[in-house]
Order: sequence, then structure tokens, then C-alpha cells
Amino acid sequence: MSGRDVQAVITAARTAIGRGLAVFPLPIGGRVPEPGWQRQATLLPERLPDLLAGRGVGIGCRASHVVALDLDVHGDDNGPGVLAALADRLGETVPETFTVATPSGGRHLYFRAPMGCTIGSVSGGRTALGPGIDVRGPGQRSGGYLIGPGSIVNGIPYVIEHDSPLAPLPGWIGDLLAEGASRPPQGSR
Repeated sequence: MSGRDVQAVITAARTAIGRGLAVFPLPIGGRVPEPGWQRQATLLPERLPDLLAGRGVGIGCRASHVVALDLDVHGDDNGPGVLAALADRLGETVPETFTVATPSGGRHLYFRAPMGCTIGSVSGGRTALGPGIDVRGPGQRSGGYLIGPGSIVNGIPYVIEHDSPLAPLPGWIGDLLAEGASRPPQGSR
């Protein structure tokens, strides 16, 4: 990673911290953090040069108090379309919020979690919101994470698409996720 690239990652991490998002390092070009990443998540910009030199940016959901929707677009999955159709069917709207475009053409929608929120991370089309929508949340113990803006995976960057404040998690989304978490997995008794 060139000096200019390192500075771009640090700038992106400072921007994330300015939004109240706790950052931690990801391996360069990688998606999976090293063990103990939860303890490294920080809101202190002075730690960034040492923490992120030559690395990508992870966002810790528990340390940031966020729930994020990872809207995938690949194969038959069209997360943005599924979420829009769900909102329309329920007579709800998806508020404008901080949004990051992902290399696959998807999006990460960041929402401020309500106090005491324990929504966990769920992926693989098993969320109560529908196929193509993964959830990253604070969970009950360590929480989930997202690849943050400024990170580059497979040569393609994660970039801020909608630069606005984080909206509160809409009640209708929180209710659906809480309801889905209380149901037993399919096939169990």
C-alpha cells in the first residue's frame, strides 16, 4: 500500500470516527479481522496511524452502537429491491442514512441502535427482512462488524455513497428483526 493509500484509509477512518463509528484494522485487501478485533475498536483518532498503517478499516457494531443492513446484489439476490418492496408492502419508508457502496454493487445502510439493542448478526438469507439482506448488529456479547469505507477488497474500494448522519433504526425494521430472532430455526422443534 502506497503512502497515499495509507493516508486515504486513515482519512476514511477519521471520517468514520467523526460519525461515532468505532474502527479497527482489517488485513490489507481482506474481509476477516484478526482475533481480538473487538478490543481494538476505537473512537480515538490519535490511535489511527499506528493501528491502520497499511490495513483496511473495520467498523465494530457493538462499540459503535449501530445496526447495519448489508444489501447484497449478486446472483438472484437483490437486497435493495427486497428492502424497498418490504417497506412498500408495510406502508413504511427506509429513511436516508449513512450509506456505503460495496464492491459487489450492494450497500451498507448504517442505523443508530436504540439503547439496550441486542440485535445480532445474521447472514445467508436467513434474516426476517428477506433474501439478499444480511444484518450486522451489536449482539449480546461481542457484536458484528462491517468492512468500512476506505477499505479495498479485490482491488475495489468501499466508498461513501450517501454522506448523511446515521438515522435511528426504524422501529418497523427493529421489530421484524426482533421477531425473527425469537422464532426457532426452520426444521427445529
